[in-house]
Amino acid sequence: MKINRSDIKKRLNEVDEDKLKNVELEKGDTFAMVIAALITFLPPIIIICAILYFVVWLIFLR
Repeated sequence: MKINRSDIKKRLNEVDEDKLKNVELEKGDTFAMVIAALITFLPPIIIICAILYFVVWLIFLR
């Protein structure tokens, strides 16, 4: 019996969609998700910008 990966992905996506349809967000959930996204994405973005600034400084401004 051969397992088809696309069938497994479709079944998993259907299960996930069914679970998410029944979820109701509370009043502060959106704000909490925005804060979590900032905490997750902002530090790497700042580090990448600092590295780029250092490279530009090293090449052109030194």
